[in-house]
Amino acid sequence: MSLPAAFLAAVEETLPASRLFSDPLSTLTLGTDASFYRLIPKLVIRVESEDEVAFILKQASKHQVAVTFRAAGTSLSGQAVSDSVLVLLGDHWNNKEVLDNGQRIRLQPGVIGANANQALAHLNRKIGPDPASINAAKIGGMVANNSSGMCCGTAQNTYQTLAAMRLLLADGSCVDSADPDSVSQFRKTHQGLLKGLAELAKQTREDAELSAKIQHKYRIKNTTGLSLNALIDFTDPLDILTHLMVGSEGTLGFISSVTYYTVPDHPSKATALVVFPDVETCCQAVRLLKKQPVAAVELLDRRSLRSVQHMAGMPAWIEQLGNSACALLIESRAANPRLLEEQLQQINASIEHFPKEAHIAFSQDPKVYELLWRMRKDTFPAVGALRETGTTVIIEDVTFPLEQLAEGVNRLISLFEKYQYDEAILFGHALDGNLHFVFTQRFDQPEEVARYSAFMEEVSHLVAVEFGGSLKAEHGTGRNMAPFVELEWGKDAYQLMWRIKHLLDPQGILNPDVVLSKDAGIHLKNLKSLPAANPLIDKCIECGFCEPVCPAAGLTLSPRQRIVAWRAIQEQKRQGLDTTQLEKDFQYQGIDTCAATGLCAQRCPVGINTGDLIRELRAKKARHSKTAEHLAGSFAQIARAARWSLVGAELARKLLGAPRMHRWTQQLHQRFNSLPVYLPATPKAAQLPPLASTNPASKKPRVVYFAACVSNVMGPAHLDKDQTPLRVKTQQLLEKAGFEVIYPEASAGHCCGQPFASKGYPKQADDKLHELEEQLLKASRNGQDPIYSDTSPCTLRLLKELKETQLKIYDSAKFLNEEVLPRLKLEPLDEKVAVHITCGTQHLNETDNLLAIAKACATQVIIPEGIHCCGFAGDKGFTLPALNQYALRNLAEQVEPCTAGFSTSRTCEVGLSSYSSLNYQHLVYLVDKASRVKY
Repeated sequence: MSLPAAFLAAVEETLPASRLFSDPLSTLTLGTDASFYRLIPKLVIRVESEDEVAFILKQASKHQVAVTFRAAGTSLSGQAVSDSVLVLLGDHWNNKEVLDNGQRIRLQPGVIGANANQALAHLNRKIGPDPASINAAKIGGMVANNSSGMCCGTAQNTYQTLAAMRLLLADGSCVDSADPDSVSQFRKTHQGLLKGLAELAKQTREDAELSAKIQHKYRIKNTTGLSLNALIDFTDPLDILTHLMVGSEGTLGFISSVTYYTVPDHPSKATALVVFPDVETCCQAVRLLKKQPVAAVELLDRRSLRSVQHMAGMPAWIEQLGNSACALLIESRAANPRLLEEQLQQINASIEHFPKEAHIAFSQDPKVYELLWRMRKDTFPAVGALRETGTTVIIEDVTFPLEQLAEGVNRLISLFEKYQYDEAILFGHALDGNLHFVFTQRFDQPEEVARYSAFMEEVSHLVAVEFGGSLKAEHGTGRNMAPFVELEWGKDAYQLMWRIKHLLDPQGILNPDVVLSKDAGIHLKNLKSLPAANPLIDKCIECGFCEPVCPAAGLTLSPRQRIVAWRAIQEQKRQGLDTTQLEKDFQYQGIDTCAATGLCAQRCPVGINTGDLIRELRAKKARHSKTAEHLAGSFAQIARAARWSLVGAELARKLLGAPRMHRWTQQLHQRFNSLPVYLPATPKAAQLPPLASTNPASKKPRVVYFAACVSNVMGPAHLDKDQTPLRVKTQQLLEKAGFEVIYPEASAGHCCGQPFASKGYPKQADDKLHELEEQLLKASRNGQDPIYSDTSPCTLRLLKELKETQLKIYDSAKFLNEEVLPRLKLEPLDEKVAVHITCGTQHLNETDNLLAIAKACATQVIIPEGIHCCGFAGDKGFTLPALNQYALRNLAEQVEPCTAGFSTSRTCEVGLSSYSSLNYQHLVYLVDKASRVKY
């Protein structure tokens, strides 16, 4: 059934067409979330203001159109998908306001959870919820699902730390509980609603049996159904309303902002791993640890430990553990080291008498901490990485009363065995009796769906009826558990939830069939299949963790959405369907606008680099191999021609002015997209002096300087204060530090091959790479001397592709911090400078070195939030400027107070300078300006 014409007409008349999506590619990709359900919305709307949300709700109410809201789409239970209208948060929902010196923080729903904590970090505070998805999940979803996490427990979730909320109801009306005027007006206009809530609360409190059940249910982690505890915890109907919104999953209204009471973020912490001989012993220890000063206690069954035992860095003894072994990962935190030590002694003493198979004692060493938490966090990816193509990974989330945890664990394991989920693992937040179990499941065969259905029926009866636990502890009810809410809560509580729903959403337009559904089989409908598409991406579980670091996400497609689209194209081809239009749309949306930097792989639980797929697709469509070979073979001449083109561009700038050049070339580019755009910070041609001869008699330490092709071609921009070319500035700095600088022969013709690789010409890329390797070996005396590489993306390619080489290759950040700075006298600049951490720097794990240099050379260093990749992507800043501009859309405001910007890639610096008020240059300019000869 299509959407009402009157609704569509009203929406199209009021909202910009650029934020309305109804084409097949957009509705498929934007409609996908992390759950194992697939619904295709008829219309996707990206909203940028509260007024727009209110308008949509009023129109939806008027025309009885179902509406679903989505923040990041990392939810797992089917609460963020729709076959009607899906409303997505746009860019303008990211405001953060730290209040009362960090005791409270006001957040809009588009703020990523980790970014909220970054805003509080300098005050040693954080928000209470700490879900595993916090680096991708947004506040709107975290509130709507009442997310918790490893250290959050039941005391620090959103419900317990809520200070205020601004919300919109189904009729489009708004109330802000922190604004007295808004509250006063709402009490007048919504007397009936508030009176209804007050009456429901009164009836609930008077029902002793129901009240007792509610109190019991929320002593443990519980997100099944609506937050009925609001009816007995509060008497003011407005307080009841705001707390009912927590965990309502978009079924009762839209959360426009939330104010949290923050919690301490203690700086001192230590972690241990203790392995017990069996589940019973392990769970007995948990009950004692519950009374100790612990921040987190994570349980890992033997299957979980087995799933990670072969990973790099894992202790060898894990493989030797008994089949019934069960481990606890224990963390304690304190305000200072002395108090932490006292806590650790207390914790150790509490479990000292238990038999143990093995253990890693409490450690404050960051390396040990990372290893132990990686062991816990890698359990889920381990299952995902090994799953059979065509299956999906399901994470279920239940709670047992703590005193029955051991029996609950063993009963779940027996169900895994009964239904032959041999790969299933079990882990969880033991202090709260909260267990996650992960297994793989096919949904493309009726017998497999039947197996899943029977398994979930037994699990639901086991947890909810036999143990009186929660079927959803922290992942939300969604569609997944909607048919089982009455089983867990009983008829009276279930009917009470429906009364709340009818009171707040009388027409049932808000996220129907989520949390509450009259369809007993809703959890078995619209199941998502993950068909084979390409081995590079087949392990993707569509979680969306990759999206925050993708420069194209929101402009076109994110990595998750690219994979969804490519899967659909391949599946439709297998079915004999015409994919011409889909592939045509995917060319620009998926292939052309992918920066292919691979940052997505760093966030992906199973390490998928979507850029690898895109490069493969580009290679298949590459039609100019002979041209590429010619360019590779005459690279010095090509570089010379590129310099002359920059000379011409600079002459035109002087004649016409940069703004006019930019505007005119933009207009031409829109008509002829093969023509590059002149950017405001387009560099001048590098004016380089002849290379100096090496002094063989020099006693100075030698360093071979590999200047990337862009460093030999691109000089400073006309805006830059320091007009010294990068190659010259770098040589001056290295010589200031006492080095003899060596250049490879015929430097002007060298290239690491990156431009060819990114365009889909891997052979030519490899030819240039190995040609360069030979010259670097010769210049470095077969690897005796270090190689300094001035451009991070090029360094990354060298280190990634030349793994067996004798060359000692250093990225500029590493060499400057470890070898150059110790040889110089530093006089930090009393300035605020901005730093851009390139994709290459991140892949090389050189961020710490880069920041150490910046902080040693300037008193204040700013790292703009949300700028993970600048989107220049080699030459796309010139040839597809929309990507670069979009990726840097939030840069200018953040760096406005800064005096200069620094990075380690010339092309990135061009884009950064063009779309901000700041001039960006290589990090060597900062080091040179802040340093003197030491002796």
